[in-house]
Amino acid sequence: MLEVRDLQVNYGGITALRSVSLSVKQGEIVTLVGANGAGKSTLLGAVCGLVKPASGSIRFEGNDITGRKAHRLSRRGLILVPEGRRIFVNLSVTENLILGGYFRPKGAELDQDIEKVFSIFPRLAERRKQTAGTLSGGERQMLALGRGLMSRPKLLMLDEPSLGLSPLLVAEVFGVIEQIHAQGVTVLLVEQNAAAALGVADRGYVLETGKVVLEGGGAELAADGGVQRAYLGMD
Repeated sequence: MLEVRDLQVNYGGITALRSVSLSVKQGEIVTLVGANGAGKSTLLGAVCGLVKPASGSIRFEGNDITGRKAHRLSRRGLILVPEGRRIFVNLSVTENLILGGYFRPKGAELDQDIEKVFSIFPRLAERRKQTAGTLSGGERQMLALGRGLMSRPKLLMLDEPSLGLSPLLVAEVFGVIEQIHAQGVTVLLVEQNAAAALGVADRGYVLETGKVVLEGGGAELAADGGVQRAYLGMD
């Protein structure tokens, strides 16, 4: 579904990504693991059209999308749930979800998808008329995920979905990710919580200073001694 080859991204004189290559097959959960500054969010930004690559190529469903505009890619089903939620705090929960389906025609189908989101996130259903800015951190993350689903993504890219959440909410968010995946959505996940991310991933890539230094199955990477020491807090 997604193929990135020899991707390089520069910010001024700094190289953020160096010849990065990876792939995501339809139906997979693929996770990117790495420390702050490793280039994980930059990679997602390049894939979804928010960051312009200096060189390399990005193909989505067999088509070259390198350097395409973000709004055009979102219409094709390539959807990013950004780090920090970035919900519309002055709008209601329902209005945020409606904006997630902005490119879709209004009507019964859109309303059905809003109810589907509420079935995944019952807490949002209870707060459907509530202003989004009054939600807790966990509820905001649920809303950001729900808004992404309203676009009917083919590939859903999640940037640090567990950031700032309690352990209980982290488990809940990853349970939802597995539920979304079970419904047929392909997922590319960026996450500092390596244990949780590798626990749900079919495959993973480890990024260090803008380069892929390791790749493999989720369980295989979780069992790797170097990954355990660097990212899982194990000796």
